Amino acid sequence: MQQYDEQINRIKEKLSAARLKDTQLKVFGADHHTYYLDNPIDPTQLTSFEAAYQVVLPHAYKAFLCQVGNGGKSYMDAAAGPFYGIYPFGKHLDDLTTDPKTYLSRPAKIYPYMSDSRWTALNREIDSEPPLSDELYEAAVGNLFAGILPIGSQGCTYIHGLVLNGAHQGKVVNMDTDRQKPVFTFEDNFLDWYERWLDEIISGDLLNENAGWFGYTIGGTVHSLLEKFHTLTIPEAKTACLKGILSKAHITDAEAAIIESKYLAAAAGYQELWLNILVKFRYDQAVPHLITYSHISLLPVFQFVFWYAKDKARDWLPVIEKQRHQITDEETFRFCTYLLEAMAIDYGYLVVPFTRHAQEAIRQTAFYALGELKRKADYIAIFITGLGDPSNVVVHATLQALQGIKDPRLLYHYKKITNRFPDEQDYILANLEHRLAENGLSVAELRKIEPEGM
Repeated sequence: MQQYDEQINRIKEKLSAARLKDTQLKVFGADHHTYYLDNPIDPTQLTSFEAAYQVVLPHAYKAFLCQVGNGGKSYMDAAAGPFYGIYPFGKHLDDLTTDPKTYLSRPAKIYPYMSDSRWTALNREIDSEPPLSDELYEAAVGNLFAGILPIGSQGCTYIHGLVLNGAHQGKVVNMDTDRQKPVFTFEDNFLDWYERWLDEIISGDLLNENAGWFGYTIGGTVHSLLEKFHTLTIPEAKTACLKGILSKAHITDAEAAIIESKYLAAAAGYQELWLNILVKFRYDQAVPHLITYSHISLLPVFQFVFWYAKDKARDWLPVIEKQRHQITDEETFRFCTYLLEAMAIDYGYLVVPFTRHAQEAIRQTAFYALGELKRKADYIAIFITGLGDPSNVVVHATLQALQGIKDPRLLYHYKKITNRFPDEQDYILANLEHRLAENGLSVAELRKIEPEGM
């Protein structure tokens, strides 16, 4: 383990620097581990474990345990580290399988950039019908997560693990016990991964309130990521480089100029990501390109403006007015309404046509958006059409949108809902109850009133 001595010394120094940088414990999990580690482990414990479990622990991981520390006072007694820290050695081995002694030594089946279809195939036995017996289910899960040592918690069902064998031995991988596809970190070994965590605290990247989850994007400077993008050949790896730049807190003007040139020269597969980066860091510089791209796809334009320049939303009203007929899917329409709401204008004239759209999801979103207007009472006639919509989800959305509106014209249509729904469906009667309470009535009372009495 002497090969890691220089890096170990750096990590010890950076631990102190990170503690001083994050005095308010803003980094995710820092308020639990407080950058504390217990004393290093005796190496004989590692050899005993390897013999008992028939595994070979990665050298970088062993160097950390023997020279930096083992365990601490975070969640599950973890030491300072990414998320809720690094588990005490030999603890919580059953995070992924109920029989770690059997499955830790089995060959690892997961690997970086695994396709969705391959992951689905690996899960096929677990998800088979009829369901497996408990014994067979646990065996199938053990085989799926074989060769992965749990080393820390990220909260909920997410953990980080260490690959114990195969071509990717020593790499840290982000896992989900609910069996979402694993996401490998980009460093070669545990120490590189741990040191990157410290580097991103010291640089301030992980103190940024918009910092993404550590280890799910590639690390490095913007310059190094730009270089890697051009040297890598795997599309997923190239995309990871761009997402790594996107995770940064800031870029220089020179870097912004390079990114703009890359956007202009980019192939279709990467153009949207280059534009995303430019909008995040240099919105004004990106505006002409956003306008051009709106003729290719409105969704990313609406998303990028909403995410990074919501205060400039009103600038995009002419684009929405002119190109709203291009909106044909619910996601694009949803982000369109987000921008309209951010404009603080009466946008009803733009939304009303979508209340008659063929897609129920778009109609649902349209009525929700109308319900957010200050002068929504002006649209009673439109809301009445929503109350009679053939889709339950649209009726539900319309009832919610009518919160606070007391208009006698609505009672007749509320009565029709009680006839249409003798029993509860999709929380419609529950929401109707709320609307009627605002008018001093209940569903039971309304059922007794004859239509002509309204």
